[in-house]
Amino acid sequence: MTSSGGSPATTPIGSRAEAEGYVAMVCFKHGPPRLFGVELEWTVHHADDPHRPLDAGLLSKALGMHAPATLVRGSPQLPLSRGALVTVEPGGQVEISGPASDSIPQLIDDTAADAAELTALLLDADLVPGAYGLDPFRTPRRILTVPRYAAMEHAFQRLGPHGPRMMCSTAGLQICLDAGEQDETALRWRALHDLGPALVGLFANSRRRAGSDTGWASARTQATFGTCAPFTEPPPLDADPAAAWARTAMEAPVLCLRRGDTWDAPTGLTFGAWADGQLPGDRPTYDDLDYHLSTLFPPVRPRGYLEVRYLDAQPGDGWIAPTLLLTALMSAPMDQVLAAAEPAAGRWFPAAREGLKDTLVLRAARDVVALGTEVMDRTGVDPELIAAVATRLQRAVDTTTHGRRAS
Repeated sequence: MTSSGGSPATTPIGSRAEAEGYVAMVCFKHGPPRLFGVELEWTVHHADDPHRPLDAGLLSKALGMHAPATLVRGSPQLPLSRGALVTVEPGGQVEISGPASDSIPQLIDDTAADAAELTALLLDADLVPGAYGLDPFRTPRRILTVPRYAAMEHAFQRLGPHGPRMMCSTAGLQICLDAGEQDETALRWRALHDLGPALVGLFANSRRRAGSDTGWASARTQATFGTCAPFTEPPPLDADPAAAWARTAMEAPVLCLRRGDTWDAPTGLTFGAWADGQLPGDRPTYDDLDYHLSTLFPPVRPRGYLEVRYLDAQPGDGWIAPTLLLTALMSAPMDQVLAAAEPAAGRWFPAAREGLKDTLVLRAARDVVALGTEVMDRTGVDPELIAAVATRLQRAVDTTTHGRRAS
């Protein structure tokens, strides 16, 4: 899913206030909630030994004409058969992102077909997609040499170890939803955040990192939140999410200053300060602002639609369950969704550390699963798939509950 702004890309920005107005306008677009999208990401491993470092040349050969230009300069980056583009993250993680769809069954069919095609391409090179939200075998290692990732890595390394882990070792499942009509956007924004801890706990699978037990159910979440806090952490839920996000974007550090061959930005430079003239003779343009927005990684990122980024990647076809659950929930009355999520609302860190072992996270997960499966027929998918997903979700919360009683 893509968004576009209304200002010429090369127009200089006159002030922070002007930049904030632009962000609020392009990041939250209103209308009936109609379109859905999903993006799947995997770490990539050698089939014979998942501990071996990934080689950029071998990955390039595997992806062929589908490789992005960040991996193979001049590549045409042809889409997969059902329309998804393949991109590559700094550590060699591969991601597929297909066109938005107004049909969830079609979205699932197309995404499954393109995921199978990508897996086949990897297997032909004796590579396999990972099954977890975090590389459990290897330490972070950047294989892309483009200026964007060099600058981001340099900026994140100053803040601690989590940034390189997020860039090079994590893999996520992203679900994209329309923001809705103007009078419902704030409630949908809150619901996606309130649901976050329950869903993080329910689908957490990234406990191990580089061969060691981290003690976190979702160490991917730990790495993401720790990358550039507070800007990668859940935001305060303001009554006006567009205005709040615009302020956040202005206060966030500039990670990439696209000038010359080296894109390192001055330490401590925020976009708001840049827009207000902190760099004499160098005003940011709207293209610079759009690029800055692409370097922000909150749990839910507004891009004209709402991009849910807080879920660990799932093994095999495991991405279907969270996709159906979340899209079904967002079709239900928002008061029911908020009530189901309420026991764990705001408990992001307990959810990431303990998963469903946290009592309140488990309670919310049970209620969220019950509501989501009750309205899952609204997604239009085949009843057999609904039954399979409902059984899978119920088993997840029941297993945790029974295990606690047994102990």
